[in-house]
Amino acid sequence: MIDYETLAEIALTFATRHGTTYADVRFVQSEYENIEVTNGVPELIDNTFDSGMGIRVIADGAWGFAATADATSEAIRETAIKAVEIAKASAKLMKQPVELARAISFRGEYSTPLTIDPFKIPLKEKLEYMTELCLLMTKAEGVAQASASMNFKRMFQYFASSEGVMIRQNIIHSGAGIECSAGKGHRGRSVRSYPNSSGGQFESKGYELIQELRLEENAPRIAQEAVALLSAKECPSGIKDIVLDGPMLSLQIHESIGHPLELDRVFGSERNFSGTSYATTEKLDKLKIGSELVNFVSDATAFFGLGTFGYDDEGVKARKVDLIKNGILVGYESSRETAARIGRESSGAARADGWGNIPIIRMTNTNLLPGKDSLEDLIAGVDDGIYMATVASWSIDDARESFTMGTEIGWEIKGGKLGEMIKSPSYSDETIRFWNSCDGIGGPDLYRIWGTPNCGKGQPAQNGRVAQGCSPARFRGVKVGG
Repeated sequence: MIDYETLAEIALTFATRHGTTYADVRFVQSEYENIEVTNGVPELIDNTFDSGMGIRVIADGAWGFAATADATSEAIRETAIKAVEIAKASAKLMKQPVELARAISFRGEYSTPLTIDPFKIPLKEKLEYMTELCLLMTKAEGVAQASASMNFKRMFQYFASSEGVMIRQNIIHSGAGIECSAGKGHRGRSVRSYPNSSGGQFESKGYELIQELRLEENAPRIAQEAVALLSAKECPSGIKDIVLDGPMLSLQIHESIGHPLELDRVFGSERNFSGTSYATTEKLDKLKIGSELVNFVSDATAFFGLGTFGYDDEGVKARKVDLIKNGILVGYESSRETAARIGRESSGAARADGWGNIPIIRMTNTNLLPGKDSLEDLIAGVDDGIYMATVASWSIDDARESFTMGTEIGWEIKGGKLGEMIKSPSYSDETIRFWNSCDGIGGPDLYRIWGTPNCGKGQPAQNGRVAQGCSPARFRGVKVGG
């Protein structure tokens, strides 16, 4: 068994001896299970395991980082020295020295609340269930392909810093979903997913999530919808009111609120994967991003969110931070370094993709607080519009000021009632105009935190697991169609 505490102490001692003003160590051990079944046939059964240690330091005012999978004291010493050498080399090119927002010395532990350990469920049981789901979908005449997927992650992390912080965390993530397609060829093919596209729903839970999703109850419905979409009417073009379901609104939040409020992106030090931000710091406490109904928080403490944890990868305790209050920009997702630049405490949003990457600012759970409306109320308030559901496509400009989004399915709204099905609905708008047009948000009973397990950011690229909480919402005067 790896004595990670001793190895961490060795790393911190060597880093301190070689001229650092700050050092931290993360030992990370991760296990993954990915399963995919298509038309009842297993397509992927993948189990992976890795572990290693990342060492981050500040020397001569600059960051240095190095990592190793070799859990020996000699390798840890060499890695610590390498991190210091990188920091000192970087210092020769730095524009300004690194300053960190204050930290408190403490010891902490956190574990994901767990009912059923997904890694203890036999593979045979998982495959039998997924095969059953495929069969339920392929019963619908006209279905070309049916698939089911499951994804599980277990991570142990030990964090220690030269400031006296010591943290142990055990995180469990689970996810599952189904997808069904009908027709042939790109133009003649339709797709329906449940409970969302891109693998379904992901949460900080155990196998109980798979039971709660009730995939078997929804499989026949999405199969029928996939077939019906083949003969559905095209999305009209024009200006209409729209109502977005939770999964689609979740992506809208992710792209037009979550990413733009990452403080490294605001400062321009992160420009990959669709650029910078419209929400620059001189607009803090001034910019009216949305209507008075629009309230956003970054909340790493939210129950079961995929972006939920006890402490970030700088040892900052998870917290809830206001981002937008009554439509006004009031905060950012930040690290200790970026928070210090605006004179605030870190929001606790610095996280790394495994042990081999340096922490960067990542969304936690970016949540649109619920309103009071029922889904029926939201639809009843639309005379001529479209109800759009489930993510299909997205595109956004380099400053995240304008976008085009597409959904798998939609329904006309005429006189406050749902009408005919619509294939490939899409909508386009400017971010601030769009959020200011929001005049209805679903109540707490419609609220869910939708997990995004594949958020790309950074160079080298890192994959992040984040989430967006929301209820369905209504937006006025939006451009739809081509």
